[in-house]
Amino acid sequence: MAMIDEPLYPIAVLIDELKNEDIQLRLNSIRRLSTIARALGEERTRKELIPFLSENNDDDDEVLLAMAEELGVFIPYVGGVQYANVLLPPLETLCTVEETCVREKAVESLCRIGAQMMEQDLVESFIPLVKVGFCYLLSYSSYNVCMHVGKDEITFCNKILQEFDIEFNRGFKRLAAGEWFTARVSSCGLFHIAYPSALEALKTELRAIYGQLCQDDMPMVRRSAATNLGNFAATVEAPHLKVDIMSMFDDLTQDDQDSVRLLAVEGCAALGKLLEPQDCAAHILPVIVNFSQDKSWRVRYMVANQLYELCEAVGPEPTRSDLVPAYVRLLRDNEAEVRIAAAGKVTKFCRILNPELAIQHILPCVKVKMLMENFGYFVEELSTDSSQHVRSALASVIMGMAPVLGKDATIEQLLPIFLSLLKDEFPDVRLNIISKLDQVNQVIGIDLLSQSLLPAIVELAEDRHWRVRLAIIEYIPLLASQLGVGFFDDKLGALCMQWLKDKVYSIRDAAANNVKRLAEEFGPDWAMQHIVPQETSEDVGSHYDLSFLGNLLTDITCSKLLPVVINASKDRVPNIKFNVAKVLQSLIPIVNQSVVEKKIRPCLVELSEDPDVDVRFFASQALESSNQKKMPAPVTCFSNHNQTNS
Repeated sequence: MAMIDEPLYPIAVLIDELKNEDIQLRLNSIRRLSTIARALGEERTRKELIPFLSENNDDDDEVLLAMAEELGVFIPYVGGVQYANVLLPPLETLCTVEETCVREKAVESLCRIGAQMMEQDLVESFIPLVKVGFCYLLSYSSYNVCMHVGKDEITFCNKILQEFDIEFNRGFKRLAAGEWFTARVSSCGLFHIAYPSALEALKTELRAIYGQLCQDDMPMVRRSAATNLGNFAATVEAPHLKVDIMSMFDDLTQDDQDSVRLLAVEGCAALGKLLEPQDCAAHILPVIVNFSQDKSWRVRYMVANQLYELCEAVGPEPTRSDLVPAYVRLLRDNEAEVRIAAAGKVTKFCRILNPELAIQHILPCVKVKMLMENFGYFVEELSTDSSQHVRSALASVIMGMAPVLGKDATIEQLLPIFLSLLKDEFPDVRLNIISKLDQVNQVIGIDLLSQSLLPAIVELAEDRHWRVRLAIIEYIPLLASQLGVGFFDDKLGALCMQWLKDKVYSIRDAAANNVKRLAEEFGPDWAMQHIVPQETSEDVGSHYDLSFLGNLLTDITCSKLLPVVINASKDRVPNIKFNVAKVLQSLIPIVNQSVVEKKIRPCLVELSEDPDVDVRFFASQALESSNQKKMPAPVTCFSNHNQTNS
């Protein structure tokens, strides 16, 4: 008998841990609820485990959060969708706790379960659950809604409402002991699941109740109603959308709490996509225009983030007449946070407009100081804004305006702004411009780009902030392929060798890869002429990264570079010596066997006896590679290493 029970012993331990005083043990057990359920079986899970979880919900928030997450995927363990309703009570209770993240996870799990439930189960179990969340709002007069439907529907409606009475009384007593607003907050996120399956009478009641939630005394409830209005609206029929939903939306937009109004702004785009363009222009557009001048900067910030999404919904004419002036006001807002949001959307907004409108209305806000006569002060251009974060946001997107405006406008209007931002004192601004140069190159060509921006780029190559130098290095190969060998050697060649000696490792590493890519682009003759003399005449060991040399060695340069590498093995810095070992290991497969025996192996043997453990490790690896080489190399010093590596 003990042999039979032994496999279930770990399950018994997990079940006991659900009651343990140690939170970590309880958490571990909750996260393995699926294992417990599989061991118990579907019936015992429904009759024992789920009721146990419903009764033991007074726990730490971390445990409750894990429980809410696990129950969301628990349908297979209770017997399938026909038994999904047994999962609702514990999740319903979790929807009433004070911790926001637990409630949100419980609502998410309820939505996941509700989406899989059969329609009859939704009507009989899920909708009463939603209504319990705001039961204080309801009175028995709700029965009167049945008077508007047929006799058969009245019978069914009465049955549902009778079942609701049982759930109401049970739920009322449980919720009365807790914080009432938490249940109402959670219920807002469930309407879009419950509504499609409800009878017409219940749909009317659900819309009425959601309208009451939008006017709730608690701001937290109104915030939740504003957040979930878009999801609920997507399930509501078109006639009710224009009347009931827009009435709720109007209530939220006029709320005295800015935290509610800014969430209503988020719903504007979602509602705009559900309405016809003319309805959107009539109902949503005036709200957005007013919000762009709201007394709360948080609301204006949200408008700046959402405005461009409404342009397609309302159509070109309202965009030109109403949204463009609203956006211009946001670009000139007196709060830096609003200007940051608006500046970050400049390119997206201009893509929606035609180039003429963008040049006429948007660009002046970016590059010209405007005198605001009504207010009596000057508004700074965004490219020289007093906030570095505004300039950084502008720099991150303004290069994308070049394809929108075209070549002539880019040369005339945008290049001066690019130059101004390239010389900005804040490194992130310069970095954002450098990283998007390819977008401008596609429009104006490399010649104009090099003439106008290259001097600034060369200056940035010596920037005191290493991330700026790194961005320049990463762009050099592309610039080199477009400039050509002659122009590159004249303007940028010396910089590439200078970066190999940078004090920052990331710069040296990127510079080494840079040299490799340049050698591949310009060919071995260029490498022999420009790189080899530099490496043989200077202290290559100071670069700390010699691995790129293996990619440059050819038949001609064998005798010149190999002695330099071997000489670097005498350096006193261990990092240089183990880099020598790595370079020599990369050369072993491609050099003549006699070169390995006479020059490379003696150097590696010496390094394998070095006091430093890392040097010995890499030297030993290289010696092992030399021992595995069996086939003699071709007569030339180097073979085609690309074929060898393949």
